[in-house]
Amino acid sequence: MAYEFLRLRLHKHKENFLDNENFLERQPKLREADLSGAKARWIKTIFFALFTLAFLLNQAFTAPAQKAFILGSLQAEPGKIVSGWLEVPTGQDPGTRLPVTVINGLKPGKVLAVVAGIHPYEYPPILASYRLKKRLDPKEICGTLILVHIAHLPAFQRRTIYYNPYDWKNLNRVFPGDLKGTQSQRIAAVITEEIINRAEAVIDLHCGDGNEALIPYTYWMTTGDPSLDEISKQMALAFGLKHIIIDSTRPRDPKDSKYLSWTAILRGKPSITTEAGYLGRTDEELIETNVLGVLNVMRYFKMIPGEAKILADPVWIEKYEVIYSRHDGLFYPQTKMGQYVRAGQIIGYIEDYFGNLLEEVRAPFTGILLYIINTPPCNAGEPLFEVGQVKEK
Repeated sequence: MAYEFLRLRLHKHKENFLDNENFLERQPKLREADLSGAKARWIKTIFFALFTLAFLLNQAFTAPAQKAFILGSLQAEPGKIVSGWLEVPTGQDPGTRLPVTVINGLKPGKVLAVVAGIHPYEYPPILASYRLKKRLDPKEICGTLILVHIAHLPAFQRRTIYYNPYDWKNLNRVFPGDLKGTQSQRIAAVITEEIINRAEAVIDLHCGDGNEALIPYTYWMTTGDPSLDEISKQMALAFGLKHIIIDSTRPRDPKDSKYLSWTAILRGKPSITTEAGYLGRTDEELIETNVLGVLNVMRYFKMIPGEAKILADPVWIEKYEVIYSRHDGLFYPQTKMGQYVRAGQIIGYIEDYFGNLLEEVRAPFTGILLYIINTPPCNAGEPLFEVGQVKEK
C-alpha cells in the first residue's frame, strides 16, 4: 500500500510538472525562474520518494523475524505444527514420555504453554488440547503455543485418580521436581525445565477428577508483584470462568513450589490454574469451555486475531478451605456442588466399612461449595470438599 501511494504521488507531480512546461511553452514571456521552480519541486518530490522507499525497505529487512522453536528433539519452523515426545529419563523407577505439540506462528509474539493431564482422569482439558491443535492455523499466529497433551501418561494409561502408579505421589505436589527423584519428581523436573522455563506465560488446565463434582473456577495466585499479578488476573478474566479464587496461600520457596502454575509464577511467568469439568465426564460443553478459554487468553496476548472478551462480572472468592477426611471409609455427600452452605452445616458423613457412623463433616464457614467428592471411597488425608467465601462487592 505504501508503494502504491508513492507511485500515485509521483504520477500526480509528473502531471503537474508537464502541465507547467506546456503552460510555459504557450507563455514564452514568462520568467525562466518559474520553470526552474517547477523543476526544483519535481526534484524534491523524487528525492522524498526515494528516501521513503529506502526507509520502508530498511524496515522490511530489519524487522524481527520469527525463528524456529526447539523443544527437546522437536523443531518447529515458523508457520508449522510439530508433534512428538518429550522424554523423561529412567531413574529408580521406569522412565516415561509426554506427548507435546508446538504450534509456531509466522510472526514473533508470546510463548504460551498450555498443560493438560497433570491429573490424568481430568479428561476435558486433555481432549481440549487436541482440539486446539486441530483448530489453530500457525499462519495466523503471532508467537508460539506449546501444548502438553497428557503430562502424566503412566497414570492416564492406568486410569488412576490423583496419584502416579509407580511412586504413588501427586504430580501437582512435587514441583519443581528432581531428575534424581522418583517418576513423578522427574516428570515435574522435565516440565519445569523444558516447558515452564521456555514459556513466557502458562495455563495449567484442570477439572474435577474422576471422583469430584466441581463447578468451573480459576485460581488467580497473587505474589505482591503488581505487574505480574495484574497479567495473571487478566489471564483469569480472559479465560472466562465466572468464579475466580484469589489465592495468596502458596509456598514462597522456589525449591518447594509444589504446584505447576505457582512454579511458573515464582519464576516471573504469569500463570493461572483453571478448573472446568467434573467426575471424569467428557461432555462437549466441558471440552469447549476449555478450548474457548485458551483461545481468548491467546487473543489477550495478541497471538491470534480478534479482541479478547474480558469477564465483566466475576464472582471473586477471597477465602477458601479444603476439608480432608480423617478416616478411611465411605463418604455420603448431603449437598451438591455450587450450593451455598452455612457455617456448621453438615456437608456429608463418613461411615466405616461395617456401616457405622464415624463423623458428620461440616462446613468451616458460610460460602459456596466449589467441589465435593461424589463417589463413596474416602481415605484419611484426602479431600472431601472445598468451600469458598464470596467477596462482597
